Formats: sequence, C-alpha cells, structure tokens
Amino acid sequence: MTRRGAGQGGGDDVWGQAVGALGGLVVVFGILAAIKDKLGLSWPATVLLVVGVLVVLGYLVWRCRGAVSRTWAGTARPATAMKQEAGKQAGKATVEAVGKAVEKAAGQAGETGETGEAGEEGAEAEEVVAAHPQLTADLRAAGVLSRDELVRAGEVSIEKLPVGTRYDFLMPPGRTYKDVEKRLGNLAGVLGVTRLHTKLDRSRRSERQVQLLVLDEPPFTRPFSPPTREEIQAFDGVPLGHDVVGQLAGVPTFERASLLIGGMTQMGKTTLVNGLITCLLIAYGEFDLYLLDGKFCGLTRFEKVAVRYEASDNPDVFESMVDELNDRSDRRYKRIQEAVRNRQPAPEFRPVFFIVDEAADFFAHDGTNGGKEKAYRIAEKTRSLVAKCLESGISTVMLTQRPSQNAIPVMVRDQFLYRMCLYVASEGTAKVALGDTYFETVAPINPVLIDSEIKGQGVLFAHGTSTLIRGFNFEDAFMWQIADEAYDRQQKALSDTPESPLVQAISYMKKQGSDFVLTSELAPVLGITETDPAERGKKLNKLLGVPSSKGAKGARGYRLEDLTAAAVSDS
Repeated sequence: MTRRGAGQGGGDDVWGQAVGALGGLVVVFGILAAIKDKLGLSWPATVLLVVGVLVVLGYLVWRCRGAVSRTWAGTARPATAMKQEAGKQAGKATVEAVGKAVEKAAGQAGETGETGEAGEEGAEAEEVVAAHPQLTADLRAAGVLSRDELVRAGEVSIEKLPVGTRYDFLMPPGRTYKDVEKRLGNLAGVLGVTRLHTKLDRSRRSERQVQLLVLDEPPFTRPFSPPTREEIQAFDGVPLGHDVVGQLAGVPTFERASLLIGGMTQMGKTTLVNGLITCLLIAYGEFDLYLLDGKFCGLTRFEKVAVRYEASDNPDVFESMVDELNDRSDRRYKRIQEAVRNRQPAPEFRPVFFIVDEAADFFAHDGTNGGKEKAYRIAEKTRSLVAKCLESGISTVMLTQRPSQNAIPVMVRDQFLYRMCLYVASEGTAKVALGDTYFETVAPINPVLIDSEIKGQGVLFAHGTSTLIRGFNFEDAFMWQIADEAYDRQQKALSDTPESPLVQAISYMKKQGSDFVLTSELAPVLGITETDPAERGKKLNKLLGVPSSKGAKGARGYRLEDLTAAAVSDS
C-alpha cells in the first residue's frame, strides 16, 4: 500500500510540474508577443533583448547583496573578534612607541591616562626612555645585546682622557662584562677603531660593571717614559712594559711559570728582555741568573751578576747549560721527596732564571740522522727543564726571531705558561708563539695588526687574558747601576757565608788566581787523602755538593763560577 501510494503521489507531482511549466511557457510567450507588438521587432530580436535585460538585472542584484553583507558584518562583528583586533593594534602601537623611545632617547615620560592601565603604560615608557642611546645602539650592533635589552642612561659614566674616552657602565641584568669581552673586536669595529684601540677592565664591585677605554689614536703613538725604581717596586708582580694608557703591565709572578717571546727580527725582543732582567733585579729579590746570549752581545750588560754567562750559538753549549739546570732541579726534587717522607714543610728554593736569546738556533740540525737525533735529545732535555720549573723554582725565558712551526719544537712550546708575540707577518706565525688555539680564546689581539714601526710592542697572553704592551727602553746607565748593586749584594752574601768546604775551595782558587782547578789538586786542600781517583772524586763531589766539570784537556775539576753560584744559593 505504501509503494502504490508513493508511486501514485509521484505521478501526480510530475503531471503538476509539467502543467506548471506549460503555463510558464505560455506566460513567457505572451510577454514576448506583447513586447514584439509594442516595439515592432522580430522574434529573434525580441528574445535577445529580454535575455540581455535579465542578465543586467541579475548582476545589479548580486552587487547590492554583497554591499549589504559587508555592511551587516561591520556592524554585527562578535565582541571577541573586536577584542583581538584591539589587542593587535595596541601591541603594534606599544612596539612602535618603545622602539622610537630607545632610538631617540627622549627624556619624556609617557602620558598617564586616568585609568590604571594607562598608568602602567606610562611607567613602562619611563623605563624604556631611560636607555643610553649611543651605548645601547652600539652594543646591539656588535651583537653584545639583543634587541629587547638596553643600557640605562643613569648607569653610564663617560670620561674624556688625554689618550681617549673611558666608558663605565652596567650591563643589563643577566649580562656581565664577559659578554662585552667576547665581542670586543666586533664592538671596536662598530666604534670605528681596531681591537688594538680598546682596553677592557672588569670591576671589583660587580660582574655587570664594564670599564671600556677607546683610544683616540693608534696605541703607543707617543712613547711613555721608563718607570722609576719606586714604580717597579710598587707593582704587584713583575712588570714587562706599559699598557696602552701608560700603566705598568706584566705578570703576577714567575713562580711555576716560564715565558716564550716570539717576533720578527728588529722588533725589540732583546730590548724587552733587558728591561725584564732589570725589573727582576729590582722587584724579584735574590735569584740566580743563567744567560745564554745567542746574539753574543745582547745580554752582556748583566754578565757580572750571572751565575753562568755564555755568548754562543753552539747547541753543545746550550745542552750543557740545560744539563746543569736539570741536575740542579733533580737535587731539589730529592729534597722535596725527603721533606714529604719526613712529614716536614716543603723546602723553599732560591729562584733561578734561565734566559736564552735566539733559542731557535739551538734546536736546528744539519739534516743528517745524527743531527736529528741530537736535536731531538736537546728538545727532550729542554722540555723536561721547562716542565720541572712548576715545582723546582727554575723559570725559563726563551726568545726567538723565527717563530715558525719548526723553530722551537712543539714539545717545548707547550710547556710555557706565559706567551708573548711581537709583530709577525701572518696569523699562522702568531699561533706558533701564542698557541694554536689562541684566536679561540676570549678577546684575542692579532699581532699582525701591530705597527711594525713601533719597536718593542707585543701581545702578552697570560692566565687567559690578552694585553697589548710595549717593553721598557731603559738607559744603559740605569741598567748598569742596577747590575752593580746586585753584584755588590752577591759579594756581600758570599763574604758573610760561614766557613765551609765551598768557601774554602773558592778562597783557594782566588788566591791561586785560577778559574779552574783539578780534582786531584783541590782534594788535599779540603783534607781528602784518598789515592784512588774515582773515590777521591766521589768524596769531593759529596763534600762540595757541586758536580765536577771537564777542563780544556779533558781532566775533571771545578770551575770557580760553579762553586761561587753554589755558595750564594741553596741549590
């Protein structure tokens, strides 16, 4: 029944739609006929005219509908959408206001509205306006600060000095002076100078405190006067030269440390090391000095105060001095071991300085197998000596005008705690003197940029910090005076030494006017009657505490300078 009903109803709908369509066609045909009669047109023209009018009317209706929809949407927008749009507009306005305030640094506070929200916006505006325009912009450009960080104007002090401008300021919270130190080269470029023109100091008050000096002209354009004796004595450590503002700069101590100095020829290395020896004689107290003068006359001013002075470029001479110091170091280590075993305080040793000019000459070889073996042997002995200074109190200072990759063996270079490089022609050469990873350290200074016309200036790298300094150029009369005073102190100490086998041997040799005495001759003077040469030599060696040496003819004996050095020192 349902299907028949459905089928019968469906048939009635079809007949109804057909009748309606037929009626519509009759109406349309009637309208067209009326238009045709009224206008006197043909049937095709009448049809085209009616179709065109209908199309135009449809287009106009579509345009009106769109306009009405847009108008309705504008007036009936939901409240949430309006709030979002208002938030975006307010955020955009705030960012624009903040940026404009930082760049212009206007000292005006934002207008405060009557509501609480307006008051908060005014307070924020006051904070932003307090930014220092120059430092904030420069630190951002150098990558020290991000775009939303700033330096407050009230935390900046700028002082004009005779040599440049000093900036003293606080970094924003979360930043320290190390952030400036890491990008000091970038900041120098932003300021329109080189890294050599800048000097960064940390404050003792706060890690955020930064003290930055920017020079007006290249460093050391005008030389500084050499320091006085009082200034050297007042320095906390051993001064090596002046920094870029004329203050004394150097190292805190040479205890357990050695120094390697590299640089091209005629750059002032020998003048610098003469100044170093002068400062050591003034500030470091009593010590023993061993000098190997590869230039034959570079260190002659201090020959009289040296325990041993040699003017030679012979590797054999260098090896003999290294052997002597290694033996002295071994004796010191034995005393340290005895103190530890006996639970006694560690012994205090007299400082020893071994200074070698033109050190690269002593590691060279002739290319033969024998020469290579000898060079390796000397390098290994030197490495041991430089390493032993950590505990035995023997410090080594080496200078070389050829800081190339093979000039001084790597096994030796790696033992130096302090490094200094004067002007060199390439960055690779600078790495040899300062270390292969030097340019990866904090705030490095490139020695290639140093003005080669200004002698004696170089980069001192000590305890992870780089400092541009220029060595002292003392007058000869001043250095001779300091050397004479040191020599007089040595002679007084020798005369005050209690009578001992050493003093007896020295007195005997001075009376004889001899610089070398045979073991067989010296033994009876000290009461040794042993007839066997080997046993006689052992007893004399133990009595004096000084190893014997070979004379010109190969016979063993003792040098006056070795006995004198042992008498004024504690080995």
